[in-house]
Amino acid sequence: MASLRDIRKRIRSVKNTRQITKAMKMVSAAKLRRAQENVVASRPYASTLDAVMSTLISRSEPGSLSHPLLTRREVKKIELVVVTSDRGLAGGFNANINRRALKMISEQTGVQITVSTIGRKGHDFLRGRGVTIRKDNPGTYQKLSYATADALAKELSKRFLDGEVDAVYLMFNEFVSAIAQVPTTAQLLPFEAKVGEGQKAGAQVDYKYEPNPQAVLETLVPQAVSVKVYRALLESFAAEHAARMTAMENATRNAGDMIGALTLYYNRSRQAQITKELVEIVSGAEALKG
Repeated sequence: MASLRDIRKRIRSVKNTRQITKAMKMVSAAKLRRAQENVVASRPYASTLDAVMSTLISRSEPGSLSHPLLTRREVKKIELVVVTSDRGLAGGFNANINRRALKMISEQTGVQITVSTIGRKGHDFLRGRGVTIRKDNPGTYQKLSYATADALAKELSKRFLDGEVDAVYLMFNEFVSAIAQVPTTAQLLPFEAKVGEGQKAGAQVDYKYEPNPQAVLETLVPQAVSVKVYRALLESFAAEHAARMTAMENATRNAGDMIGALTLYYNRSRQAQITKELVEIVSGAEALKG
C-alpha cells in the first residue's frame, strides 16, 4: 500500500501535468484559428482554378491542348509524399498517416515506390521500419508559405518530367473540423482538374483566352500543382493543431478525473491511518487500566 507521502507526490505530479496539457490546448487552439482561416481562404481559389482548367480542356478540340504534367503513362514508379507533423502529442494524427503509408508501400506489387517525407514523425516512423527515404524536408512548417510549396512542387514536377517517376501522390490529413481529420491520398501528377458540383454551372460560361488557350494552360498547370501542394500543407497544419487541441483537452479532463480519484484514495487512506492510531491509543489505555 502506498504511503500518504507517495500519494501526495502523485497528486502534485498529475496537477503539474494538467497545467501543461491545459496550456498546450490553449496554444493549439490559438494556432488552429489562424490555420483554419488560411485553409478556408485557400479553398475557393483552388476550386476556381480547377474549374477554369477543366473548362479550358473540355471546350477545346480533342488533342489541340497538351501539357507534359497532364500526360498519362504506364505507372511503374511512384513518388509518395508523406505529410506528418514534427511533434507528437496529437492523438492518432501521425499514426493514421504512417500506417496508411506503410500499407500502401507493402501492398504495391510490380511498382517501385520512392518516399519523400514532410514532418519528423513520418520520417522517423518509416525509416525505423526499413523504408528508404529519398528526401526529407525538415522545417517545412517553420517556414510554411506558398514559396515553400512552390519549390517542392517544382522539384516533384521535374522528377515527373524527367521520367524518374510516372505518378506522384500526396498523403496527408485533410482538415474537416476541430474534432475530425480525414487521412487522404491525393494524386498530384499527372495533374487532374476536378470540378465540384457547385462549379458545374459556372463551367458553362465561355471564356476568351489571351494570347491563346495553350499559353494559358502552360501557365495554369504548374501553378495549379503548386496550389495543390500548398493546400495539402495548410490542411495538414490545421488538422495537426485540431488533433493536438482535442488530445490535450482529453488529457486535461483525464488528469482531473485522476486527481479526484487520488484525492479520494488519499482521504480514505488518511482516515484509515488515523482510525488505526486511535484504536492503538485506546487499546494501550485499556491495557494500562487492566
